[in-house]
Amino acid sequence: QVQLVESGGGLVQAGGSLRLSCAAVGRTFSSLGWFRQAPGKEREFVAVISWSGGSLSYADSAKGRFTISRDNAKNLVNLQMNSLKPEDTAVYYCAARKRVGFTSGSSEYDYWGQGTQVTVSS
Repeated sequence: QVQLVESGGGLVQAGGSLRLSCAAVGRTFSSLGWFRQAPGKEREFVAVISWSGGSLSYADSAKGRFTISRDNAKNLVNLQMNSLKPEDTAVYYCAARKRVGFTSGSSEYDYWGQGTQVTVSS
């Protein structure tokens, strides 16, 4: 059974840091990404990394503050978030894509985690 298990969310003050992790159980994936959804808003892309780790992409809102990485030996993807802002408050979802390719489109992902809450206070 394929599962994506997220961890690492929580409450942090503005300017602080959090590290999210997602363990992919059951198979390996071409790309692993992070998306987020704030209350009343649509789910949006945050970052994605390819299997080799050689290709990365970030949303403009994440560039310079967030870093995505993966550990293929553990089938794990991490999102290090620094300089957090109140507008980063959202539920963060890990997503996995089976097919070869690299995309920020949420409809192109095959599996999703349950989500982890990140709250940034001002």
